[in-house]
Amino acid sequence: MKIKFLGTGTSAGVPEIGCQCEVCTSTNIKDRRLRASVLIDIDDRKILIDCGPDFRQQILGEQFSKIDGVLLTHEHYDHVGGIDDLRPFCKLSDVDIYSSSITLNALKKRMPYSFAEHRYPGIPSFILHEIDSDKDFWVDGIEVVPIDILHYRLPILGYRIRNFAYLTDVKTIPESEFEKLKNLDTLVISALRIGEHLSHISLSEALDLIERIAPRRAYLIHMSHGIGLHQKVQEILPENVFLSYDGLEIEVF
Repeated sequence: MKIKFLGTGTSAGVPEIGCQCEVCTSTNIKDRRLRASVLIDIDDRKILIDCGPDFRQQILGEQFSKIDGVLLTHEHYDHVGGIDDLRPFCKLSDVDIYSSSITLNALKKRMPYSFAEHRYPGIPSFILHEIDSDKDFWVDGIEVVPIDILHYRLPILGYRIRNFAYLTDVKTIPESEFEKLKNLDTLVISALRIGEHLSHISLSEALDLIERIAPRRAYLIHMSHGIGLHQKVQEILPENVFLSYDGLEIEVF
């Protein structure tokens, strides 16, 4: 399994518009972050987790081929704003989208033209799959385990595929879900910034969760400029915890 981090930033991206802080003005390419998304390549099948407003820019450098499934964590714009840019992939086949009923209903309201009874030519064509968070599901033969998460009070989804798990926009993980996160090779988990936040975990809170889940290694994602400079923060992290960055590619065993 190969994972490519298409974007590692939070809703505003980094640099934030108009900001002159040391992170937003950094010349280190690892301090520039598009909205969070990963592309998974597993057994010659591709699964995309989230499709934010930067998707077109993120995917242009990739080889054009079928996307076998899109897993959406929740309906916030920074996670679904690029859905319409999936239309070139609909020329290869309908695109299967998997998420909760809350997210899929929000998608129908934002893109009614894609789900109308009479659709005009050229619009994207999707097949929506509603997930029951208590049941594993399959994407073209690949088993996916949904994980319940709370983004403040909003129920959202994380996903586990084999020994890899992706948890973004985390504020709380219910006790019942930790069982699904045992024996991970690689955990990707959000860490918004150094300071606390109402609806996101901070860096220290993310490290506490990583210690409890105990994966072989962990990568931080969905980071704002408040996380600090990539190089400086990486130096203080545990040896098995890494700041992700846009374009990073890893293998999971």
